[in-house]
Amino acid sequence: MNNRNRVVVTGMGVLAPNGTGLEAFWDSLLNGRSGIGPITLFDATGFKSRIAGEVKDFRPADYIDPKFKPRRMARHTQLAFAAMKMALEDAKCDVTKIKFDHPIPIMLGVSTTAMEILEGGWADLHRRGPDGVSAGVCDCQPQAVTQVLALALGISARATTISSACPSGLDAIASAAAMIREGEADMAIAGGTDAPITPLSMASFATAGLSSTRNDDPLHASRPFDRERDSGVISEGAAILVLEEMDSALARGARPYLEICGYAIQGDDFAAGEVFGMAQAMRGALEAAGKRPEEIDYICAYGPGHPTLDIMETDMIKFVFGPVAHRLPISSIKGVTGNPLSAAGPMQAIACGLAFRHNLIPPTANLEVPDLRCDLDFVPLRARRHKIRTALINVRGLGGGNSSLVVQRVSE
Repeated sequence: MNNRNRVVVTGMGVLAPNGTGLEAFWDSLLNGRSGIGPITLFDATGFKSRIAGEVKDFRPADYIDPKFKPRRMARHTQLAFAAMKMALEDAKCDVTKIKFDHPIPIMLGVSTTAMEILEGGWADLHRRGPDGVSAGVCDCQPQAVTQVLALALGISARATTISSACPSGLDAIASAAAMIREGEADMAIAGGTDAPITPLSMASFATAGLSSTRNDDPLHASRPFDRERDSGVISEGAAILVLEEMDSALARGARPYLEICGYAIQGDDFAAGEVFGMAQAMRGALEAAGKRPEEIDYICAYGPGHPTLDIMETDMIKFVFGPVAHRLPISSIKGVTGNPLSAAGPMQAIACGLAFRHNLIPPTANLEVPDLRCDLDFVPLRARRHKIRTALINVRGLGGGNSSLVVQRVSE
């Protein structure tokens, strides 16, 4: 990998339940200020789980030119459009003024697609019949978001949508980075977006036991690695990164947040009765990055706050890191963000970029009474001053998919 192009992140944009924009997002992470609250996007009366992480005060017209017809877009497309605009502004990059040798890849992870449009169309069909359906064919298809973003760039772009459950966004970043590393692109836009807070989606997550029923205390409902956790909290959001080849980024005066240096993906082997996929993903990412376990300074854990999944990740970290695991700082940001599905991994990457820049590890919010089975250093409640050189990001998805990404501080 050292003989190939090096890939850095030069711009980041985020819309999350705990804050829109890097400053608000980071301040919330450091102070453990949760973005979880009662559902307002629909009437959740009678639902088993009535809480979620909603992006607050989002007005599409603040980010999207009317010519793109933002009111017809699905919510996850609107969020991604805004996040891309933020990321390009953060990178100080006007792509229309740069000469590229290749089309820009736009790679986004999407897990639940345009659920509100699909559910609305189904309701129209039952109320008004087949001629009364208002849902647009293009707007509700999985690839709509990347196609809209490619159109908005106004230059030659290559749009790709990845759907691999929660790892989708991290997988999209790794895929875009691979194109730059292989010389197939000079710059890429990558990340994840999801807006699953709709009646059918939330009812389904609750039925599967994947949405907390701590309805009377939403701010403390998402409790990664805490003994009192009952499940994770579903949320929405978008997180987008601008990736560039390092030499060209530095030549144009960019200040990179981090370098992407290793990635692996591995499914659980259910046929063999094993759930070691996350362990294999972590090992593969370390090997791809040329790193030993003792060279990792921080793990940004998946940590969804689910009773079983938190223990599983703890066990897999011990399995891979051995004695190093007990002295390694680890935290989950989902105590404040909830689980935004495909946007989870990209939000974790943004958290790592800001942690590198500020020399601070964001804490695991709401970790008040540690689970005895989750006995590692999960940096509870308070941020920790720590200079991080190299970090590992974990994401796991429904169906047993696991992805890990190694990122490092860019040498000054």
